Amino acid sequence: MREAAVKPDRPGQLRLLVVFDALLREGSVAKAAAGLGLQSPAVSRMLAQLRDMYGDPLFTRTARGLIPTPFAEGLRLRLRALAAETEQLVAASSGEPAAAGPAAGDGWAHRPLISAPPLSVRPSVLLQGQPTPDDFARKLAGIGHNAEPQKRLAKYIATSGSGAGRCRPLALEEAEDALGIILAGEADPVQVGALLATMQYRGVTAAEMAGSIKALRRHVGAYDVRDGLADLDWPAYVSPKLKSPPWFLHAARLVAMAGYRVLLHGHYGQGPDAGKLELAAETAGIPVCASLGEARAALAAGAIAYLPIGGASTQIQRLFGLYSLLEMRLPLNAAVPLLNPLGAAASLLGVSMPSRRDLLRDAAVLLGVRDLSILGGNRDFAEFTPFRATTLFRLVGGEPADTRIAARRSVSAAPPPTAYTSREYWQAVWTGAARDDVAEAIVVDTAAAALLTMPACPLDTFEAARKQAAALWRGRADLPRAGKPVLRA
Repeated sequence: MREAAVKPDRPGQLRLLVVFDALLREGSVAKAAAGLGLQSPAVSRMLAQLRDMYGDPLFTRTARGLIPTPFAEGLRLRLRALAAETEQLVAASSGEPAAAGPAAGDGWAHRPLISAPPLSVRPSVLLQGQPTPDDFARKLAGIGHNAEPQKRLAKYIATSGSGAGRCRPLALEEAEDALGIILAGEADPVQVGALLATMQYRGVTAAEMAGSIKALRRHVGAYDVRDGLADLDWPAYVSPKLKSPPWFLHAARLVAMAGYRVLLHGHYGQGPDAGKLELAAETAGIPVCASLGEARAALAAGAIAYLPIGGASTQIQRLFGLYSLLEMRLPLNAAVPLLNPLGAAASLLGVSMPSRRDLLRDAAVLLGVRDLSILGGNRDFAEFTPFRATTLFRLVGGEPADTRIAARRSVSAAPPPTAYTSREYWQAVWTGAARDDVAEAIVVDTAAAALLTMPACPLDTFEAARKQAAALWRGRADLPRAGKPVLRA
């Protein structure tokens, strides 16, 4: 006779969810236990049960208390709504308790002459008719994943930016859905600015960044690393305020001439110099591609290509145009450098802010990126600053590993000849018609950082990579533009 199926303990599970809500609110086992009238060991046991039930740690213990995981954060509002409804259902429905009869004390009971009226206060917490946090939580929990796009996006905006006590960061899946709605053109324009500006003001989390990157990659139809189409992804999102020549393009040329497939993708603002990177690439003989398909063909034929972001997605390019309306960078600007359209095995990024470097590396870990280097000093494009000490913030085989590089001995920078324009001088340094020790050091060290980043490259120290890059620079006139790898074992 077949045994009867074990029925789930619904009352017990409901109790676990109430405890889960208390832990999210209090951030402490002891405080949650006190609020529920339980002992701390009992709450600890129920937390263990919750972890088993969801297959997630739910909380990380820190000096500041219990920090929820992204999965737990994603359940916060739904649990608050459930707990609030449960409390209302079990609360006594009667009004004021019945008056007590005559006291049987020592005979001194007597009504005072003047009874104190209720304390006069201003309603500083809630206006009349204003929804409570519990009402707010129930309303958001009622908007499911099948709701229409604008309704879902409204939920994410309210979740992320409704003020103290009512908001939380978006989970990875929520951030992916939110940006996906915007990229698909299904959002109201007001919603676009509201969500991105709110996230930027509050500060983006690694989970939000990773979700945004997933949405970007899905939107452009990015390839997977397993497709083996590129060796190095090199984002170049250059501020139009930067007027120096793009020396990093010469470094990318060296890496490609060594036989590695390099995809550059980027943007140069909306001003009169918006086509600067396209012009520089054309001058250097780097194919400028109008689509991912063209970039893939260019890498197969010549080992290097430049893909303007508009070639990958005109919608992303339009979103970049919000800068002129808001005069502030948005989370999209920080996420796009990890787009990796052709699924390169490694990426070389430039990030100036220390906090943003950690954020991008943490997001890369969440996305399963294995090999990555982040250079400080420039915003959103990788170009070495050789005359000051530099740290390469890396992922090597998926594990964080930093490489400290000492400053080179300073050399005097000679002013470029007046007969050259900036672009002509930039090209003359490459051809050897002009000599510039500072520019040469920038190019060589940038190429060294790129070589060190790629798992396909056999070099394992920066000094070895610098020597190889210097040899490539000296022999650049004799190297093929692409072809058989020079450095591969």
